[in-house]
Amino acid sequence: MPSFLQPLLARDAGAAVLHVRGRAGEPLATTGEMACDSATRKRGLLGRPSLAPDHALVIAPCSAVHTFGMQFPIDVIFAAGDGRVVKIRRGMRAGLMTASIGAFATIEMAAGEADRHGLMAGDYLEVTAPAPSPRAPAPR
Repeated sequence: MPSFLQPLLARDAGAAVLHVRGRAGEPLATTGEMACDSATRKRGLLGRPSLAPDHALVIAPCSAVHTFGMQFPIDVIFAAGDGRVVKIRRGMRAGLMTASIGAFATIEMAAGEADRHGLMAGDYLEVTAPAPSPRAPAPR
């Protein structure tokens, strides 16, 4: 069954943008980083001093995470395979665990990002390729 993460999972995928479906304006994240193998899933955000506001770590498949050893609080967004947000844990501090039955993926973002974007359970997420940057004119 295809998931909303297909564009991130493509073999030649570069950067990806995470949007709330049907909502115009600023994307939820302009940098989507995948963690879908054992090593990247175990490492997660450990060892990082912070996370940029426009960055998301997408862990899949995943329905539970912990923040043991984390240096900063995060928003944890649980999404079903079709992109439906099933649960949001806002401002999760270090040393805690959270889970969501029915989640296919977990999106970790800087604390406050879910509120800043008005994200709610029931919203649908989608992943797209970034818009092409304007080309500079060729030198003459």
